[in-house]
Amino acid sequence: MEPSKENYRQKRIAHWNRVSRHFDKNRQIGSYYHKLIQHYYKFLIPEGLKIIELGCGHGDLLASLKPCLGVGIDFSGEMLKIAEKKHPDLIFVNADAHETAFKEQFDIIILSDLINDLWDVQTLFENLRSLCHQKTRIILNYYNNLWRIPFSAARFFNLGSDTLEQNWFSHHDVFNLLHLSGFEVVKHTSRIIFPLKARFISDLANKYLVHLVPFNWFALTTFVTARPAPKEKSVQGSFVSVIIPARNEAGNIESIIKRVPELGSDTELVFVEGHSADSTYETIKRKIEEFPEKKCRLFQQTGKGKGDAVRLGFEKAKGNILMILDADMTVPPEDLTRFYNAIVSGKGEFINGVRLVYPLEDQSMRFLNILGNKFFSLAFSWLLGQPIKDTLCGTKVLWKKDYELIAKNRSYFGDFDPFGDFDLLFGAAKLNFRIVEIPVRYRSRTYGDTNIDRWKHGWLLIKMVIFAAKLIKFI
Repeated sequence: MEPSKENYRQKRIAHWNRVSRHFDKNRQIGSYYHKLIQHYYKFLIPEGLKIIELGCGHGDLLASLKPCLGVGIDFSGEMLKIAEKKHPDLIFVNADAHETAFKEQFDIIILSDLINDLWDVQTLFENLRSLCHQKTRIILNYYNNLWRIPFSAARFFNLGSDTLEQNWFSHHDVFNLLHLSGFEVVKHTSRIIFPLKARFISDLANKYLVHLVPFNWFALTTFVTARPAPKEKSVQGSFVSVIIPARNEAGNIESIIKRVPELGSDTELVFVEGHSADSTYETIKRKIEEFPEKKCRLFQQTGKGKGDAVRLGFEKAKGNILMILDADMTVPPEDLTRFYNAIVSGKGEFINGVRLVYPLEDQSMRFLNILGNKFFSLAFSWLLGQPIKDTLCGTKVLWKKDYELIAKNRSYFGDFDPFGDFDLLFGAAKLNFRIVEIPVRYRSRTYGDTNIDRWKHGWLLIKMVIFAAKLIKFI
């Protein structure tokens, strides 16, 4: 090891050993900050996963996440002595984060307040690849450049800042280092303006103001979720279930059956009919008999709404890839091929259609509908921390195993979405899935009328935005 690097390392080991011996005194001012950090990580990470934390300190953050396997790494022996006593159910290893090596692969890798203190961030990121499977998420938080002066002042006046001289990164610096090391940023968000406990002020600043311009410029820390960059895969060998909710769409059924392409190793069409006033159910039943070479199945929902129909279709689906195709044919069935290619290649884990890129056909979407979609796309991009240009396009694709995870965690949001679009989008974002959007040319209806009441449903969506903000943003 080169001398300057070793000196840097030994100086920090000595510092953190000293901090650990006087931890109760030094942490009085910072305790509220660490409580908030735990709160945000608990929001991002479901319980029961395999988690490794580098720079774990006393292991309190790791323990709060309730992992099925929890491993903490730290080069401070004094820190780990306390950690082992406090959390005997976790595994702690005395090692330098730069040199971490395990045969085990983890679901979550945590770097909390660590990269500001490292000698070589890129080396550490590159070494993390051996700890990752393709679904692993790296979640890290780092300090804002603008807090350089307050940190220096706190150290100078001995106000409880237990850090040495730090690295100071811009967002671009961190994203670029992750990219160079073979990772892809999924989302990021700013947190904590006021790191001290004060009635009303703390909640106002840290729940609400931190998400608004210009206050978010001064946030103390940024949380970043990243995943291993996807490897190119073969587009063959997957069984696809195309879920087709159909209400008052009798005139479109034959075209759907004829035009849905064969995808992967096998493709099935799962029709879910929803209390139609026309002959949709009878038409689907008849057309299935007319096209026996197509693998089609029909179910009739007992509940109401498209969301209920989609859930029934997903429950009945036999494939390991789930697709939604609206029966109104405003998104051409032939476009499903590009959605399929995006999901199997690993470019995204949740593929969402976008109708607002290409020019729209005459009358395919009313002007006020366009304005509504623009508003909601901005709102949900802000809420979810990923670009979401179109929230209400019905065409969505994901792996069945990922849908099962969304369903398992559905209780967090509850049953609030009759459309099904936001139930899936919220669930995917909450679980840190990479959402990728595919532009489609949105076509005019050739049969029937829309099932959406723009005023009634628009007001419902506004209420859903407010509801989601409480559970995703203002936590």
